[in-house]
Amino acid sequence: MKRATLTLGLALLAPPAAAQWLGEPTWNNPTAGSGFTIYGDYSRPNTDAGGGNAIGGRIMLGAGTFTLTGGVSSWKADLASERITTFGGAAAFRLIGGSLIPVAVNLQFGGGHSLEITSSTTTVPVQTTAHAAVGLSVPLPIPVVRVEPYISPGVRYHHYASVAPGAPDHETNFGWVIGGNLGFGPIGVHLAYDSEKFDDGKTHGVFGVGANIGLRP
Repeated sequence: MKRATLTLGLALLAPPAAAQWLGEPTWNNPTAGSGFTIYGDYSRPNTDAGGGNAIGGRIMLGAGTFTLTGGVSSWKADLASERITTFGGAAAFRLIGGSLIPVAVNLQFGGGHSLEITSSTTTVPVQTTAHAAVGLSVPLPIPVVRVEPYISPGVRYHHYASVAPGAPDHETNFGWVIGGNLGFGPIGVHLAYDSEKFDDGKTHGVFGVGANIGLRP
């Protein structure tokens, strides 16, 4: 019974719906920009994705059409008594977009690595994730406020360390994100919903929201 419980816990917690940071959506910003942007995030995965909540922080450096992002998340899943920490990052290149073009398209590549925990309820293995995605946004022509709804489909790879004998240690899935970025001068808010279907047939969903501040040259 104890072994069965542990195996069930691993099945629920091993593949959460996220690429870079466990418990969070795969954030994107197709229009990007220049300078530094600091982000604070709060997310809630659905039950199939492990439940609970996650908090995180990111720093993005933009240089015109190219951006680099690094950050960390802390996720408290329903079946774990400890928080799971993930370090990750992403690089994105804007293919289309600018002041005279009404749409923006980017390519995004990212990855993350979580730390192992041993809680009183279950053991969560070390996880390494990677993703490649396309982002498409249509910034709305609204005075004063910047509004950028976007969609970002892509491929996600998950690798799990120290899984139960006979259990798969990796999988590759299709996932998508729909979200929006809003800005008021240097201050902004962002939100996203991430959906990914796994090999066991479950669809993991994560809703996230947060605020950001830009430090631009």
